[in-house]
Amino acid sequence: MSSVLFDVPGPRARMRHRLFAAVGLLGVLGVLGFIGYRFYDSGQFEPRMWEWLQYETVQLELVKRLGNTLKAFALAALLAVLLGAILAAGRLSEHAVWRVPATFLVEVFRAVPLLILIFLFYYGLSTVQIKLTPFVAVVAALTLYNGSVLAEVFRAGVLSLPRGQTEAAYALGMRKTQVMVQVLLPQALRAMLPTIISQLVVLLKDTALGFIIEYEELLNYAKYLGSQGQFGRPLVPMTIVIAAIYIVLCLLLTWVATWLEKRNRRNKKVIEPRNKDDIEKVALTNASGI
Repeated sequence: MSSVLFDVPGPRARMRHRLFAAVGLLGVLGVLGFIGYRFYDSGQFEPRMWEWLQYETVQLELVKRLGNTLKAFALAALLAVLLGAILAAGRLSEHAVWRVPATFLVEVFRAVPLLILIFLFYYGLSTVQIKLTPFVAVVAALTLYNGSVLAEVFRAGVLSLPRGQTEAAYALGMRKTQVMVQVLLPQALRAMLPTIISQLVVLLKDTALGFIIEYEELLNYAKYLGSQGQFGRPLVPMTIVIAAIYIVLCLLLTWVATWLEKRNRRNKKVIEPRNKDDIEKVALTNASGI
């Protein structure tokens, strides 16, 4: 079988691709090994550089900073999903009074770098006598940026649904708001779940930008502890530990996404409706709290 874009590779091509993959993997491992050797040669793996892990004060502070990171992520993720759904509904509206502002907000906040948004909320607003805490500034910037990105994700998910569902919902006498909230958005949310989780992983990692405005999260503590001479200035070991924590958090979030996707596939309630009766069942089910 051949694809529209390319032919299926034959035995020689597959062998060549495997060879290229093996060479690339060896190259990556070689680079990582060289970096590890340089760290070892410079004494970054010596016991004295890792003694800070034995102090209870450091351990408690790491737990506190981890809690601050998760707190900012959880609130920003919730607000970004809600904002994304609202902006997506506005962009899909037939009324220009809703569609134009929603489009403007999505295009602006999606184009502005997140770091600039953090600066604007924390330093820019202070020039007009509006002083935000680092936590509020980080959450606001993460919400607006990721909410605008998720709005496009939701909009693409709604547009990918069969038009017959919308027409059947209208035939049942449902208003446009009811069709969007009870029929289209829940299905778009399920269909776009992998993409949504991927964006939430990006949001989780972007919380590290809060160290720029001295928000007390993980990277901020790594910067502080890595400069302490009493521990031998363990900036590299501290960075490795913080990176490992972020990797674990992202893997857990990805695992949750995979579990939710498998659960949705097994759940009979997420079967796409094919006729008016199914539309009505999905609408009633969604309205009941799914």
